[in-house]
Amino acid sequence: MIDVIYIERELDDHPRVRAILERYPQATRVPCNRYTEVFNPKSQNFRLQKSRPALILARKHDGFVLDAPANYAIGGTRNHYFSHMLNCVYDCRYCFLQGMYRSAHYVLFVNYEDFASAIDAALASSGPGCAWFFSGYDCDSLALEPVTGFAEHFLPFFAARPNAWLELRTKSTQIRGLLGRAPVANCVVAFSLTPERIAHAVEHRAPSMEKRLDAMLRLAEKGWRLGLRFDPLLYQQGYREHYRQMFQQVFQRLSCAQLHSVSLGSFRLPRSFFRTLQRLYPDEILFAGPLEEHAGMVSYQKDLERQLFDFCANELLQYIPEEIFFPCQPR
Repeated sequence: MIDVIYIERELDDHPRVRAILERYPQATRVPCNRYTEVFNPKSQNFRLQKSRPALILARKHDGFVLDAPANYAIGGTRNHYFSHMLNCVYDCRYCFLQGMYRSAHYVLFVNYEDFASAIDAALASSGPGCAWFFSGYDCDSLALEPVTGFAEHFLPFFAARPNAWLELRTKSTQIRGLLGRAPVANCVVAFSLTPERIAHAVEHRAPSMEKRLDAMLRLAEKGWRLGLRFDPLLYQQGYREHYRQMFQQVFQRLSCAQLHSVSLGSFRLPRSFFRTLQRLYPDEILFAGPLEEHAGMVSYQKDLERQLFDFCANELLQYIPEEIFFPCQPR
């Protein structure tokens, strides 16, 4: 439930803003000039805000489409990301967003048409061939879909541009809108997955593994392309058995024919983000593990990181062909 909605004054009459306000008629409405007045101030209580985040309705003015980080790819050579939202409804302790932002409030940029124009410009400037656009980098692509209407707006847009591929990355089961329309051939619905026992400890508020698998099966039955994202890999004593059981659980229900891609990535955080998370959650056992810093990034000790990664890669390749496997190799 959203109790407080901040609205940039210039957006009072925006149709998406009006639709959201109608959805939450009891919410307190607070005008602001720019979302940064609410989102950026120092000394905010992130943990307190996370228990009851507000929604901030804003206009994005620049930086609509950005180059994806190195290795953030599933086969394409031209990779971009765009963020219609900042922050996530889930409370995953390892999430870099909690180390990057001072505020836990959700920011929704309602000027979707400007994002669409920027995507077209990126396509035009990058020449022939396909380009990828990842939408779940600064948020969960689908978790607030009933409020944002993000996928509802962008799926027809990408369907009309077969050389532009869209990844919707999510942990959510908010798939009703996707099930109610024809699948888009150049869209991949990619689910992030973690072993159940580890997820229970660190992925607060997120749907269970079983519910995510149920959502994937329903999408696959309708013809949607699916992705599996095992990222980040998280160490826990007995990790081999936890990951082996998870892969068995996943591939007992999903077949390779239903999959577009499978990716694997190590746990890593910029040093400043990691230290922020340590301050936020000083008792979190995840941050007391066998970690080390290298080149400004915090990750597991090199030998352990390699062991964890190689074990999971070898296990996965028992179920999937190498051509749909996209590992982000550890250092």
